[in-house]
Amino acid sequence: MTEQQEMSEDVFMTRIGQAVMLLHGGDREEARNRFGALWAEIGEDGDALHRCTLAHYLADTQDDPADELAWDLRALTAARSLTDARAAGHRDALAVRAFYPSLHLNLAADYVKLRRPAAARLHLDRARAASDVLADDGADDGYGGGVRAAIGRLERRLREW
Repeated sequence: MTEQQEMSEDVFMTRIGQAVMLLHGGDREEARNRFGALWAEIGEDGDALHRCTLAHYLADTQDDPADELAWDLRALTAARSLTDARAAGHRDALAVRAFYPSLHLNLAADYVKLRRPAAARLHLDRARAASDVLADDGADDGYGGGVRAAIGRLERRLREW
């Protein structure tokens, strides 16, 4: 990868980060608009890491659970294509493994919203299985613990269903 390509990817991830800040700040509509514009810019065939990240956050901006599911499925598809690139030596292929617990957790939550418990349980099981890549010692700034706690909460919810 050339230095110019790396810089343009950094700029793109910065733009994603800016939209994420809007989302976390409560401006879902503006975040959705910016994520949508970024998605249109990279398209269905753009960089897999960008597609995974964008789709993951775009899902969180959706009002309709079916739309949220569609974006979460796009995120998982992009993550899989990035993981498949490992054989080609893509530098982000291994790092994306840490996304899988969250991606499957989001899909499980989507299926709960859509009242599809079997699909929810399937993805919850996959989230749990994938969580072994998350750090246990706090080295991940609480990300692993937060994902595991969310898996536990959703498991309890599904047991009551």
